[in-house]
Amino acid sequence: MSTVHRAALVLTALSALALTACGPAEDDAASGAGTTPAASPSAASSGQPSTPSAPSSSSAASSSAGGSAGGGSSADYDVFPCSTFDVTFTASLAEPTTSSYLLKVTNKSTKACRALGHPVVTFGGLDGAATERGTAPGIEDALRLEPGESAYAGLMGGPDDGKGRRVGSIAMTMNTESDLEQTPLNASTPDLYVSPDINSVTPWVNNAEDALSL
Repeated sequence: MSTVHRAALVLTALSALALTACGPAEDDAASGAGTTPAASPSAASSGQPSTPSAPSSSSAASSSAGGSAGGGSSADYDVFPCSTFDVTFTASLAEPTTSSYLLKVTNKSTKACRALGHPVVTFGGLDGAATERGTAPGIEDALRLEPGESAYAGLMGGPDDGKGRRVGSIAMTMNTESDLEQTPLNASTPDLYVSPDINSVTPWVNNAEDALSL
């Protein structure tokens, strides 16, 4: 083999080795050109506070519901039954033939109270109280009266059956489900006939029409 031929072979081999050594580096550079470099540790620990994400509306609602469920309707715990010290009282003739009167109490105090059950009505100097007519709600569902609000009840003396007496006034106290002593509130009821068998009074309701139809 001639010296020139041998030199050509050596140069060819060296060129091949040089291409092989450069290939991977170039390939790596090409493949990494489209990638995003990872955040440096100094950026992650820069000390800048992150902004907390706001809670979802459903989470806030659940939290609120859970709080109210645990505490119950605490706003109503201090709403006591109305007594005669809390209300004003009137009686208006509604139906002469049945001696029916519309009874009305209005909360005159500065706090809410509950009109419980039936009014306790006595007829002038007659013994006993009016017979309760209809079912009244329990204390939890009793009518709540804010200051200035009113409740109504229907009082029926009954038709003149020859067994009763006529009275010119009635007295009323509120049902408080307690032994609280109350001062009776009086109302004029001119020529009210009271049948011992038919007289009755309805529970407190929030409108006059229902009071007279129960």
